[in-house]
Amino acid sequence: MYNVGIIALSSLICAYAVFTGLLAYFWIRLKSSPSRTSPFRTRISVVIPVRDEAATIGQLIEDLNDQRYTSTLFEVLVVNDSSTDDTARIVKSYVHKSTFHLRLIDLPTEANPISPKKRAIETALREATGELIVTTDGDCRVGPDWLSSIVETYQTQGAKIISGPVTFTREQTFFDYLQTVEFSSLIGSGASSLAAGKATLCNGANLAYEKKVFDEVGGFAGNENIASGDDEFLFHKIAQRYPEGTYFLKDQRAIVQTTPHRRWEDFFRQRKRWASKWKHYKNPASLLVALFVFAANLSLILLLVLGLGGYISWLLVGVLLLIKWVPEWVFIGNVLRFLKKKSAILYIPLVQLVYPFYVTFFGLVAQKPTYVWKGRELR
Repeated sequence: MYNVGIIALSSLICAYAVFTGLLAYFWIRLKSSPSRTSPFRTRISVVIPVRDEAATIGQLIEDLNDQRYTSTLFEVLVVNDSSTDDTARIVKSYVHKSTFHLRLIDLPTEANPISPKKRAIETALREATGELIVTTDGDCRVGPDWLSSIVETYQTQGAKIISGPVTFTREQTFFDYLQTVEFSSLIGSGASSLAAGKATLCNGANLAYEKKVFDEVGGFAGNENIASGDDEFLFHKIAQRYPEGTYFLKDQRAIVQTTPHRRWEDFFRQRKRWASKWKHYKNPASLLVALFVFAANLSLILLLVLGLGGYISWLLVGVLLLIKWVPEWVFIGNVLRFLKKKSAILYIPLVQLVYPFYVTFFGLVAQKPTYVWKGRELR
């Protein structure tokens, strides 16, 4: 029975290595989106839900002012969710000097909001005039060809929903680099899974979809009582309806940058919020991947415990670590190169050391139904 357990744990690690190798294969196989010079004709509504983003929202609006996309073809709707800082004042100061149509929408105060971000997006969509909705966050930075790269794929591929790449701004600390490596694995996993024909992960900081398709699939209906998942649940619904119209935009011009967390408490709350989504997945592929990744990393911890207890040889533990780590290095390294984060490749081994404990920890703490996000207790 004891040997059977060792074999089972070892087999799970090997299966995980094959899984990661396949992710690397599909990432490399995923072709970059070629730029095209076809005339732009798509009207866009950029939706930015914000709460207390005074430190960053001005930079994002400046980035949008610098877009090479025709300014008369896009509007920006900033949805202010009861900010307690100068966010609203800063946005208003740009209304009359922006090259595009900029609107500030103030959400009515709600005592106990269940899903603030979904509520903000739904409010904006009721007033949006664009056929293509593009969402990002108030703490993000975008390049001058961000909208152009999205529309090129939308117009030439007939896309219904487009998931874009997201990374962090310039790293300053060791903690920043760890976040960059870990986050790149999520972005790459979502892209590779989609290339394999399974829609799993995406990020609302860089997501585009047809407004009429949002209405067609019922928007956030079915998960409106879940605080997180404004991006992935919608992604799954549209991908199920339009599997051939679901794309990952592998284009460096489309990369969106966001600020890494500087405090452990903020990082903890965000990752707990993300991890809390998996138990609500209705997409079998996403649920199976989440459970598989959790089980594989837990298995590695158990093997380390057995090694420390002298129940298995450290040679076996070392071999299994290498079996797990080598495909991860290849996969994450390729994703980091695409995201223009080559300097972060050196930090991959450090992330590999802590990642099993990280995944297991958040997989367990996420079972607590509530968490705090931007001063609110959500579930």
